Amino acid sequence: MTAEPQHTWPVPPPNGYTVDDLFALPDLPPHTELIDGSLVFVSPQRDFHTLVMYLLESGLRRTVPERFRVRREMAVVLDPHNVPEPDILVLRAEAVRDRRQTRYEASDVVLAVEVVSPDSEARDRDSKPGKYAAAGIPHFWLVEMAGDKDHPVVHEYALDPVTKEYVPAGIHRERLKTTVPFTVDIDLTEVDRL
Repeated sequence: MTAEPQHTWPVPPPNGYTVDDLFALPDLPPHTELIDGSLVFVSPQRDFHTLVMYLLESGLRRTVPERFRVRREMAVVLDPHNVPEPDILVLRAEAVRDRRQTRYEASDVVLAVEVVSPDSEARDRDSKPGKYAAAGIPHFWLVEMAGDKDHPVVHEYALDPVTKEYVPAGIHRERLKTTVPFTVDIDLTEVDRL
């Protein structure tokens, strides 16, 4: 009889993990996030998630001005106990220091994008947008799967500087066309051809 493999999971400190802990703990699974001082392990994604990330990333890269850069699944330090990995982010070009960089500061990010997954619905819809807004990230897109053909629907939000909360700025069903943070025009139905 074969013994089950033993996993040794790190025991959290009394006040939760910090940014420094996240980047110092050995052998964490890829794309581990830090949310409210807790480690969050990412589950396997749906095909929809991968296709939409590719579609949005390539669409943003086509028109991104020189002053910005597009990244996917990179750690963003919001505060000492919150380091999520937005599915896609647009950041200021000067924030990119070298190719070994593992994280960015919230102040460098101008757009955070989350594609909703079954295992992370509450985090993607409730927790993360509030944390991104509180950290001052000016723009946020939430992407849902909808309709008979499971097409992406992009909910666009802008930061209200007074309340530090996101306010709806648009809903995009077949075409994502906006001028903030720069001019973007992405045919969302392209997902059928990927």
